[in-house]
Amino acid sequence: MISIDFFAAQGALTGFSAHGHADTAPYGEDIVSAVSSACLLTANTITEVLHLPAAAEMKDGFLQLRLSGDTAPAQVLLQGLKLHLSALSEQYPQSIQVLISEV
Repeated sequence: MISIDFFAAQGALTGFSAHGHADTAPYGEDIVSAVSSACLLTANTITEVLHLPAAAEMKDGFLQLRLSGDTAPAQVLLQGLKLHLSALSEQYPQSIQVLISEV
């Protein structure tokens, strides 16, 4: 199962972590590709296009992004990612889990 955990503080999203495998097809050919692509697009846009202060970590099957400072410029991207992944979670409930953790 793919788990995506969004971090929130005072009503604002401050980052996310994603890890796992959907186990619906061979690695790289299942829904994990869509999840990975959406997460990478969001993380790269926040760090490389908007140049917002954030700690990002990526390794095999794991991606985490934590914003520091003002998170307002990233809210539209993070809310969009949450909406997209929540929709995928509804479509593939045995494969994707979306959580929100207050930090």
